[in-house]
Amino acid sequence: MEVIINANTLIMLAELLTALGVIGGVILWCFKFIQRSRRQNEELKAIRKEQTLICYGLLACLKGLKEQGCNGPVTEAMNKIEDHLNQAAHDEET
Repeated sequence: MEVIINANTLIMLAELLTALGVIGGVILWCFKFIQRSRRQNEELKAIRKEQTLICYGLLACLKGLKEQGCNGPVTEAMNKIEDHLNQAAHDEET
């Protein structure tokens, strides 16, 4: 059996390698996109948890101020933070 390599054979081989490279590149891009999305979701969960803790700390500070006799904006801020935390807790359940 004799193998003949001419210009058409080389062109067909180059087309095949290019097509395989493009398909592989698209698959790799999709894989990296999904991994990045998962990593971002995990980071967002951590940020939300940290922000919730900050809100609880702020609420504790406002309650301390209220116990010392501060009213007006302190009470209003406490009510808004409590409403926000309750709403966020219900949204997180669904």
